[in-house]
Amino acid sequence: MDDEGDLLQEDTRDEGNETEANRMSKLRRTRKKVTKQHLFSTEVGEMDISNSKDNTRNGTQLPTTPHISSRMKHIKQEMVKNHLQFVRFEATDLHGVSRSKSIPAHFFQEKVIHGVCMPRGYLELIPNPKDDEVDHIRATCFNSDIVLMPELSTFRVLPWAERTARVICDTFTVTGEPLLTSPRYIAKRQLSQLQDSGFSLLSAFIYDFCIFAVPEIINSKTISFPASTLLNNHDQPFIQELVDGLYHTGANVESFSSSTRPGQMEICFLPEFGISAADNAFTLRTGVKEVARKYNYIASFFIETGFCNSGILSHSLWDVDGKENMFCSSSGIEELTITGKKWLAGLLKHSAALSCLMAPAVSCRKRYSKESKDLKDSVPTTWGYNDNSCTFNIKCHGEKGTRIENKLGSATANPYLVLAATVAAGLDGLQSSDGVLVGPDDSTDLYQSKPSEIPLKLEDALVALEEDQCLRQALGETFIRYFVAMKKYELENEETDAERNKFLEYFI
Repeated sequence: MDDEGDLLQEDTRDEGNETEANRMSKLRRTRKKVTKQHLFSTEVGEMDISNSKDNTRNGTQLPTTPHISSRMKHIKQEMVKNHLQFVRFEATDLHGVSRSKSIPAHFFQEKVIHGVCMPRGYLELIPNPKDDEVDHIRATCFNSDIVLMPELSTFRVLPWAERTARVICDTFTVTGEPLLTSPRYIAKRQLSQLQDSGFSLLSAFIYDFCIFAVPEIINSKTISFPASTLLNNHDQPFIQELVDGLYHTGANVESFSSSTRPGQMEICFLPEFGISAADNAFTLRTGVKEVARKYNYIASFFIETGFCNSGILSHSLWDVDGKENMFCSSSGIEELTITGKKWLAGLLKHSAALSCLMAPAVSCRKRYSKESKDLKDSVPTTWGYNDNSCTFNIKCHGEKGTRIENKLGSATANPYLVLAATVAAGLDGLQSSDGVLVGPDDSTDLYQSKPSEIPLKLEDALVALEEDQCLRQALGETFIRYFVAMKKYELENEETDAERNKFLEYFI
């Protein structure tokens, strides 16, 4: 390049560095403590009665008439148009599985205001928790009810359920406080922190799942064979109905394809800002099960060989207005910016604890060492540019711009926790560089004082999560205690065969 071109590139880089310096300064001024006004706030964009800051008082949700009437007018039109009889109030449990209550459609407006009650144990999943394992919040306890409050912007008619709609809910205690173990609440809180720091997240999940035929009994054993015809034939009515149904529920599928095994499919969602990416993944987990059963299939995120399918979070960091990708270099060089390197540094630093949330079962962790025959306690956390074998794969090509694929996750992980933990780790990387030194802007290197390792045993990953002070603070002490107690209970009470059946029938 000639001298004039070199000077132009340096000027451009200096301008970019000045912009990033301003953002870093703003980030350092951001308070880490989340105040009460954040409890109901979401990403920049559409607001409704379930997250309006103006409608919260003493931790209680107080929807206003204008918000209700504007939303309800549209929803009533949808109900009449589609002859709806029932509406599901859905919330995620700790595993990411939909727990719902269905109500007759003519009670919907009343339930929008007052909510729908559900036993708290449905979502927190610990039978008879010990007092020293969980945090009983004020007047509530594990055996009490919680209240499902709908986020009306998620109201959708379900194409795969007859005359039924669904609405995704946030969960509250009977005293009006957010349920601190709610994965969706935790994810929204982290997105609010990110917004306060001057950024937004554009992300999408990429899921593998398997389609099995109806189980058959062979030699007294129940066996499910893969629906292998899906390997070479994309014209199957099942996958077409699933993708079309997801579109009508607001979850836009960018592509779908056969994967590496018979009956294994891959679905890539279109990237969206904020909580919508996790909402789309949550919708898939229920929708794929219901559509599959219409065709006498069983859909599972568990592979018959004992591994879990992958669940990748592809994401990029943008300015708060969603106009500039902060991972993309202004000079046009296909590599991470300083901001991107700091974000990646945070992911590397917390990878051991992240793996506990993103590969939350014994079978999920087998994929970390599937290519190694050595008996090890951990494997290195890897990263690279356009390298699909790495834990964190930085992709610089395509119309989406530079993005990071977080491949720690299995498809059985709760998408809200994957999103929340990724944001928490990335934010910590932006705020500090402990353990990782970022190279110069024209370098692709990250220098780690202590190499990152991923524990292969779930027990070790639980220890890493408990010892990670950043994630404990970001996700909340109450959540960490419940999650760890739940996992210890599962480790003590489940065998491999029982776990496999659980994945086939439950983890959808």
